[in-house]
Amino acid sequence: MGDNFTMLLGYARVSKAGDQDTAAQVGALKAAGCTRIYEERASGGRWDRPELHRLLDHLRDGDAVVVWKLDRLSRSLKDLLHILEKIDAAGANFRSLTEAIDTSGPAGRMMMQMLGCFAEFERAMVRERTRAGLKTAREQGRIGGRRPTLMPHQRTEILGMLAAGRSGADVARIFRVHRATIGRIAAEARATPNPEPVS
Repeated sequence: MGDNFTMLLGYARVSKAGDQDTAAQVGALKAAGCTRIYEERASGGRWDRPELHRLLDHLRDGDAVVVWKLDRLSRSLKDLLHILEKIDAAGANFRSLTEAIDTSGPAGRMMMQMLGCFAEFERAMVRERTRAGLKTAREQGRIGGRRPTLMPHQRTEILGMLAAGRSGADVARIFRVHRATIGRIAAEARATPNPEPVS
């Protein structure tokens, strides 16, 4: 089955949290002709997977990365495409046994291109929503950035507590914000020519 490839490299992964083992995946990968198999115990959503990195580092032109199922490689479309780009950059191919995907053939290449198009479309939609949101905010006189976590009346209370001698750390704990936020509010009040009267 692997005659057209320099080497078939298998990748098997099970979740760290689970009570599984890779035996079933390894058996399927060996039956598919894999001569070397990298076994991982890590979440599919994490990028710090040493065995996957070792596999990618060992890839050579003409090799093929084989997985039992697509979600063994990644559970995120973004990460999956990132990994497939690395495989492609090495001049290698990708094969998923369960989904019958093989990027060495035209159908497999077409499917990967379609996934890439969907991912690019999603990125474009996110960018468009972000631009629309910023435009609306500017039209309403707001600037970008995070929404303030404290309301005006809370800022007034904070200034009152500080004026009464409470420490910044105490006030930060009461309002459940970082101490730096309290310091910033105090600095802004000092810089304001006519600060609001403390009630």
